[in-house]
Amino acid sequence: MPLYVKDREVDRLVLEVQRLTKAPSKAEAVRRALTHEIERARSVQSVSERLAEAVRMAGEIGADNPDFDMKAYSDELSGGL
Repeated sequence: MPLYVKDREVDRLVLEVQRLTKAPSKAEAVRRALTHEIERARSVQSVSERLAEAVRMAGEIGADNPDFDMKAYSDELSGGL
């Protein structure tokens, strides 16, 4: 079933995509744009996925050292300035 869009802004965008991608037709330009957007949307990680990755990385690092002295460490790094 063909799709006909009568929207000047959409037509302008399709023509721009067609020009930039050198698509042979408007239909091919729309096909390329939609395919690209679908691939991009599928590749984006959700917040929960990103958080799970951060939690995994933190777990690999392990717990902090309760005996660590940040003041002494900072002094050592600065050379006692």
